[in-house]
Amino acid sequence: MAMTRVRPGRATRVLFKPLARPGRIAAGESINQRSALIDWAAYVDGKRVDTESLADAVELVRGPEDEGGEPRGDFVWVGLHEPDAEELERLAEVFGLHPLAVEDAVHAHQRPKLERYDDVQFVVMKTIGYVERGGTETVHTGEIMIFCGPDFVVTVRHGAHGELAPVRRRLEKTPERLALGPAAVLHAIIDRVVDDYISVGDAVQQDIDEVEENVFSADATNQAERIYRLKREVIQLKRAVGPLAGPVRNLAARRFVPTEIREYFRDVDDHLARVREQVESCDELLTPILQAHLTQVTVTDNHDMRKISAWAAILAMPTAITGVYGMNFKFMPELHWKYGYLLALSVIVGSCFVLYRGFRRNGWL
Repeated sequence: MAMTRVRPGRATRVLFKPLARPGRIAAGESINQRSALIDWAAYVDGKRVDTESLADAVELVRGPEDEGGEPRGDFVWVGLHEPDAEELERLAEVFGLHPLAVEDAVHAHQRPKLERYDDVQFVVMKTIGYVERGGTETVHTGEIMIFCGPDFVVTVRHGAHGELAPVRRRLEKTPERLALGPAAVLHAIIDRVVDDYISVGDAVQQDIDEVEENVFSADATNQAERIYRLKREVIQLKRAVGPLAGPVRNLAARRFVPTEIREYFRDVDDHLARVREQVESCDELLTPILQAHLTQVTVTDNHDMRKISAWAAILAMPTAITGVYGMNFKFMPELHWKYGYLLALSVIVGSCFVLYRGFRRNGWL
């Protein structure tokens, strides 16, 4: 059989031939994967085998059992990026995917979860990326859906984050891990997602520490908008990290997961617990920071109002005196006195000085 490698991202037309098991596409039918098909390959004894078509890869791993009567442990890994309903439904016919899981994978926007349909595990995870736009960094989310069966792994990715090509390349360098079957791929993907959680969580923590320093610094500026933005980003992290804890813990106890892989799942669960605690602490820390900032803003505003009121009172004194003598009545005290003008000026200056000293002593100026 001639072997060719399909380049990721290239429009590929895959012809499904009759397969050895039920749930196949009839001979002569085809599926146009277009750009949704990122990569696919068969893995035999932990080593990648590229075939001319996806049907050939499926036939290769669904061949005869080994001499002991047990399945050989080989599998097909198909990677998709934002496929439409028709594309995924044709794959569902080949691999026997449940319609409800297929619908979730097409429409995305699902909560992290783990569901089992017969011998197929369906895992949904949120992917997280910290993207810099307009001089500020914001949290952007995506999703990864994984169909993990006895002899196949189908990954469906939504969004620009959580690229799985590095995961595939790293696994292909360790055939002994891939030889453990689809569970090894499932663990590697979840481990990559959790590692991204850790990176983003650390970046958000640094931003929160920076905001905290600015809030309590002598030359503090208005940080309310940034605090609210960080609060929103932490909420997005909580929505991604929190619900994933249960599925990871359950995977570590599932029978279909080899014993060697269960230990790795427990390690991922430990890392996820660390991120969950970090996100919770960030959320708890942002609330008092925001309250402290708003209190400082209120104190600053009150101080400014005292200054304005003090200067208004000082300016009110000469205004009152000049206003009285500006009424132009004929009989007014000291109206025709030689030193009346100087006396009025002296009273204005003296009263303003007394008021200024009094406000200054009380901290209003």
